[in-house]
Amino acid sequence: MHEIHLDKDRKDRLVREIKAYLAENHDEDVGDLKAMLLLDFFLERLGPTVYNQALRHAQAFLQERLIDLEIELAQDERAREAGER
Repeated sequence: MHEIHLDKDRKDRLVREIKAYLAENHDEDVGDLKAMLLLDFFLERLGPTVYNQALRHAQAFLQERLIDLEIELAQDERAREAGER
């Protein structure tokens, strides 16, 4: 799996959210560096798990959609064959 890269705006927003969460829920004021290191830690540790789960969800969705398309094609083919008779 590739490393998860976030654009600067998204990373800055997440750093602000981490700082706010820690301040509101744990009465801990942390600076940008500490919040960024925490974000990097979670991305490194949780990123692969979340990424793989997302891939499994996408795969299941596509498999279901493929089955739907196969059903539609079979119905169209049967309708065409019935119309040719």
